[in-house]
Amino acid sequence: MTTAPMSGRKAQAARNDELILQAAREIFTADPGAPIAAVADRAGVGISALYRRYPSKEALLQKLCGDGLKLYIEVCERVMRESRDPWEEFAGYMRGIVDADTNSLTIKLAGTFQPTEELFRDAVRASELAIEVHRRAVEAGVLRPDVTTADIALLFEQLASVRLGGQERTSQLRHRFLALALDALRLPPAHRPLPGPAPEDVELSSRWNP
Repeated sequence: MTTAPMSGRKAQAARNDELILQAAREIFTADPGAPIAAVADRAGVGISALYRRYPSKEALLQKLCGDGLKLYIEVCERVMRESRDPWEEFAGYMRGIVDADTNSLTIKLAGTFQPTEELFRDAVRASELAIEVHRRAVEAGVLRPDVTTADIALLFEQLASVRLGGQERTSQLRHRFLALALDALRLPPAHRPLPGPAPEDVELSSRWNP
């Protein structure tokens, strides 16, 4: 069964929605207090087009976090379905969540809007899956048992706070430090080569340049 192509108007609306959500993520992870007009400017759409899709800033924030939760759930379910090795299941979960970057939203947007019932349901499901991934790794003897799911949640937030250079460099560094963390979490302890080049002093000092 093939999906019928969207009409020109629907296709444009879908493109606008994608632009709006991408812009909103960029704007609000940088400054949660930014006005919704800044999102329209970044997306290159009229404010009326944005309001037709999202009647308020709160509705836009709910959509962003809802999409983030669904992506988190998708990553968990996929690694649990596809992985056969207990450690690779846990490590794949960690890498998938870092790539999804859902925790950038958590850091910046937690407590800034009223969650919906759907968000509460998805949050419960995401938590259940995180607990299950953790339980399976501990019971398989590949994850140190003194590390809790709350430890892992805060570790994700620490990794999400790494931002240096462009998107590609930021991803490199996040995976480098994730590899360090995974070696510390694994049983027996592992010492594998770290991915990507180490951060350089010039990269760190460049953040102070106006």
